[in-house]
Amino acid sequence: MVPETMARDPDGGQRMMSLAIRCSDLRKTYPGKPPVEAVRGIDLAIEEGECFAVLGPNGAGKTTTIEILEGLLEPTSGDVEVLGMRWRHSAAAIRERIGISLQETRFSDKLTVREILTLFRSFYRSGLAPEEVIARVSLEDRADTWVKNLSGGQKQRLAVATALVGDPVLMFLDEPTTGLDPHSRRQLAQIILDCRRHGRTTLLTTHYMEEAERLCDRVAIVDHGRIIALGSPRELIARLGGDHVVEFSVQSPEAVQLPAEWWSGLPAVTGCRYEDGLVHLSVTEPHVVLPALLEWLAARQWHLASLTIRQASLDDVFISLTGRPFEPREAESR
Repeated sequence: MVPETMARDPDGGQRMMSLAIRCSDLRKTYPGKPPVEAVRGIDLAIEEGECFAVLGPNGAGKTTTIEILEGLLEPTSGDVEVLGMRWRHSAAAIRERIGISLQETRFSDKLTVREILTLFRSFYRSGLAPEEVIARVSLEDRADTWVKNLSGGQKQRLAVATALVGDPVLMFLDEPTTGLDPHSRRQLAQIILDCRRHGRTTLLTTHYMEEAERLCDRVAIVDHGRIIALGSPRELIARLGGDHVVEFSVQSPEAVQLPAEWWSGLPAVTGCRYEDGLVHLSVTEPHVVLPALLEWLAARQWHLASLTIRQASLDDVFISLTGRPFEPREAESR
């Protein structure tokens, strides 16, 4: 039975929500000199039907956390419930209801797409027909192609298909789009959106902040084994105090030597930081700050070298919280 807990609606009322995943004070320490604390007390409550992302840089503990929730790793301590069940008591029942796409999946080179999915379908008492799943991941023209002849994007879609074939109520997708070309990323994103529309719960890890913003109801940003921010992408971005970022550089090197507070005195500016020779201003109203900025520069006879205005993003949230940029890489060290 899936656990329920209370949630507060935007109008202040309360409602019952069913949880697909719940973990409390989750910890994982690897032995060594000194020991490595990969996960340092994570609490999560993920609702049924949510698309939820765990975000973080290399070594943040994302994959370790997900593998504990998937039943692939034993936690050092803490409590985990998946669909209202615990791994140590109900492992077989949990596996019947979840689908997993790992960070890297290797299939036999000389099996076809159809053969792989027929094999994986045999692991479940009920599920989807292989042909239906092949259509969902747009591999119809590769159904009888050997795995070794698939492109990287096609192999990744096949990995997601093996997670779908048991018709799971909960999907774990660990870095499903890392290393893919933009077209393949868009195709996989559409698969995730389709799962969401069908009421499936999806737990996603990704290095791509913009992907999480577009696909997910809520995100948890993890750093050094702890959750440092949790909420919807819109909520987290709103905490910056401005919906836009003005990025600029000036021809005088003195500009990036000024205290950040100097720029924060401009109207509609809520925050400032320096990065790679650029000044980054978090602003509420770009049309207000731009004339004031140009006037400020002209008074000092400084000339703009570059100027960009963009929407604030989860990348900006991460930098605001940690003081360093989020740098995507191909694989995560645990």
